[in-house]
Amino acid sequence: MGEQVRRSRLRDAAAAFASNARNPNLRRAQLSFLGAWTAEWAFTVALGIVAYRDGGAAALGLVGLLRMVPSAIFAPLLSPIADRGRRERVLILVSTVRGAATAAAAVVVAVAGPTAVVYALAVVSTVAATLYRPAHSALLPSLCSTGYELASANMVRGLLDSAATLVGPLVAAVLLQFTGVDVVFVVAAAASFAAAGLLVGLRYEAPPRPAAPKRRSLAAEVVEGVRAATSNRDLLLILGLASAQALTRGALTVLSVVVAIELLGTGEPGVGALMTAVGVGAVLGSLGASLLVGSRRLGAWFAVGVALWGLPLALVGLVPQQSAALGLLAFIGVGNALIDVAGFTLIGRLAPDEVLARVFGVLESLVAVFIGIGAVVASTLIDLTGVQATLISVGLVCPLLALAAWRRLRGLDRTVDVLDGDVSLLRRVPMFRTLPLPAVEQLARGLEPVAVADGDPVFRQGDPADRYYLIEDGAADVVGDGRVVASLGPGEGFGEIALLRRSRRTATVVAVGALRLRALTSDRFLPVVLGYTPSARRAAADADDLLERFEPREPFDDPPATPDSRG
Repeated sequence: MGEQVRRSRLRDAAAAFASNARNPNLRRAQLSFLGAWTAEWAFTVALGIVAYRDGGAAALGLVGLLRMVPSAIFAPLLSPIADRGRRERVLILVSTVRGAATAAAAVVVAVAGPTAVVYALAVVSTVAATLYRPAHSALLPSLCSTGYELASANMVRGLLDSAATLVGPLVAAVLLQFTGVDVVFVVAAAASFAAAGLLVGLRYEAPPRPAAPKRRSLAAEVVEGVRAATSNRDLLLILGLASAQALTRGALTVLSVVVAIELLGTGEPGVGALMTAVGVGAVLGSLGASLLVGSRRLGAWFAVGVALWGLPLALVGLVPQQSAALGLLAFIGVGNALIDVAGFTLIGRLAPDEVLARVFGVLESLVAVFIGIGAVVASTLIDLTGVQATLISVGLVCPLLALAAWRRLRGLDRTVDVLDGDVSLLRRVPMFRTLPLPAVEQLARGLEPVAVADGDPVFRQGDPADRYYLIEDGAADVVGDGRVVASLGPGEGFGEIALLRRSRRTATVVAVGALRLRALTSDRFLPVVLGYTPSARRAAADADDLLERFEPREPFDDPPATPDSRG
């Protein structure tokens, strides 16, 4: 049995990679992310060296804070833009701005210009980088059709994030060994421009957006995003744990430099080596996380990932040796891989698509704030208590919080299981199969249970039409003009044409045995089905097919009065 489970998980992992490779839109989006985050990590290493040369650990902490505060402010303010139109256009603009700012920093360093200018350009680049992930995270669900495919996309993105965590610092370490910081900035700029270019050819069915005159102000949209993030207790829990992870990440930007130079004595190249160890662990962790794509325990694995962000730091404080530090920091990368798969998938499943970029914007704002706080806290604690005590105290934060949240995260897993069941039921209907995952989940959240006793009608011929029905369990007969014209079973739906054509019910639907239904009101059904071209076309084709089977004797007065063989 154990061998079968392992083989099944390996097949799921292979299928997850294949689903991203086959989907050209996902392929472009993922490679763009790889370029963007390789640029981010190389840039972070180079900036850390500039800051440390300028003022030691204190300067590192201050620059970390100054870099993140503007990002924390602008992330929620700018993220509504990604909810207004095509999200890849936002990503192209963001990557171009990052590339230009990084290239300018390279010029300033090359000519020995003012360090303050490099810091200012770092703020510009970081603000842009902070907007990249919310827009990219909100884009991915629209390129997927199932929760499994979204988990696969987040797994692959996590692997690429891990690869960037490895490649970015490794490239920086090699370049610093043979060239200088300015060359590292040049390479980071090139990676950002490449990330922009990959998204130019993206083609997909974008969700319908409100017309410009009907949009509210940007501030009102920001408030709506914050409200969506804070009113859902499950989302709030994930955001809180992500904030704790970000605090540790901010501390790591300081600790990686100080530990390498002061505690381990490995010099500036040692900074890149420590961060490369994180990258190695992230790559290995991402490969392992590919086995979790079909898992129903993403909440539990998210908790494990959060804990692994801190525990290795505490152990480095207890065992301050280079070999031990490299091995332990690799586990931080494993934790990061688990968070990428579990955390981003859970947020993508819990938040409505119309505010998804804003929810991810709130996440990035919190991450930016707590990275800055973590950098300042780490540099302050180093001055007050020393490097080893700082490693231990900072390292215990995430494990303790993850332990406290364990039960609620397991409950979240059960909530997602229910949503997956409803999505699977909807996917059995042909017109819903063409919809992207966010649209199907929007329908799933609106499903209402309806029970009908044996022989009772769900509705009668001539009744007003206000709902669409799906059979969850049982059977029903469609009776038109006194004769049975169709029999329906589990996974089949009825009532759509009366809604689409604005007609009264053109047939009676009667329960055969106990009948359990899931119902969608017309105000939930129509905007989604008609809002996407593929589903609207499929619904129209199905309607034409059904109208050929049965035509009631008497037309109804409600315009347009096109009959419907299934009500």
